[in-house]
Amino acid sequence: MILTVTLNAAVDVTYHVDEIRPHSSHRVRDVTLRAGGKGVNVARVLHALGHEVVAAGLAGGPDGDVLRADLARSGITASLVPIDGHTRRTLTVADADATVFNEPGPLVTPDEWRSFLTVYESLLENARVVVLSGSLPPGIPDDAYAELGARASRADVPTVLDADGAPLLLGLAGRPAVIKPNADELARLVPDAEPLEAARTLRAAGAKAVVASLGPEGLLAATGSGDWRAGPARRVAGNPTGAGDAAVAALAAGLIAGQDWPELLRHAVALSAAAVLTPTAGGFDADAYRRFLPDIRIEAR
Repeated sequence: MILTVTLNAAVDVTYHVDEIRPHSSHRVRDVTLRAGGKGVNVARVLHALGHEVVAAGLAGGPDGDVLRADLARSGITASLVPIDGHTRRTLTVADADATVFNEPGPLVTPDEWRSFLTVYESLLENARVVVLSGSLPPGIPDDAYAELGARASRADVPTVLDADGAPLLLGLAGRPAVIKPNADELARLVPDAEPLEAARTLRAAGAKAVVASLGPEGLLAATGSGDWRAGPARRVAGNPTGAGDAAVAALAAGLIAGQDWPELLRHAVALSAAAVLTPTAGGFDADAYRRFLPDIRIEAR
């Protein structure tokens, strides 16, 4: 089983409009509500790939019920600890482009955090890989991913960490198997360093491997067995919102399969590119994924 953790899950609300005009009223053509958050998106991709997956996190209020119901409809097993605060929403207004508004997360009490840790420990008993993704809601300590990673390590379960800022830097103490910053996050974490140097620096700080998203250019990896660049044969136009989450899903699946790094990166780039072709995060074009795989370029660095 692959366990995904989304501590700041959300209900993603999308308004579809013909055109966004500042300072004016808009008629919404269509409204969609969907369980979201980075780890939830990863769980969707893994579920579609046929993996057994459990989406863990926190949920509260009416939107917490929406979150649970949508995951159930999607066939994804969820383990969401109840909290008094209300699950947040994200609002996307979509025309030819997309404008996104992210609400702050709910306040999580120390007792609720301890309850989650108890549930997490029980889930680790059947987990083969843990994915730790996204921002932290108020009340959760900045070293939460270090704590979750250390507990997984004691259970001999590798972790994939996809976060930013202090939660990522502190999370290195949990010795994650892989961290996956994007190019901007990498530059903020290690200023004034070129990407491969920055990735090597983070690896030396505690990550066993660093896989950095470089947008349409693909992925850069610094690992214990070598460094690689992996990229698509051509640029893929579309919605890049869920591309990073799809790459994380491929990394988790590749760890379970025991793939070597070139093959693992090949799948991560192909799946990420296939996700760009879908309108919502957590989806991918399965035919495109299979079609892209043979054409991914892998170069040792």
